[in-house]
Amino acid sequence: MTSTELLDKYLRLTTEALARVRPSVPGRSFLQGAAQDFLTMARAYLADARHFQERGDLERALAAVSYAHGWLDAGVRLGLLDGGEDDTRFTLFR
Repeated sequence: MTSTELLDKYLRLTTEALARVRPSVPGRSFLQGAAQDFLTMARAYLADARHFQERGDLERALAAVSYAHGWLDAGVRLGLLDGGEDDTRFTLFR
């Protein structure tokens, strides 16, 4: 798999994961802010990945998309975000 194909794969996976997750804590909970922070960071890193891809900087794009997915995965693992029972896009606890 080429670097371009690998990047496209992870951009698609992370975009799908971001569309799937929702905060899993009550709206007025202290943890709602943390859940929103995780989503904000994931969106920002995904935007950075696309920016680097457009510039042809595939290494930085792949690093940024990895960080984006890491924020989503950690949020689901901690229970701040709900990714459903999707163990393809997320590392579930059980």
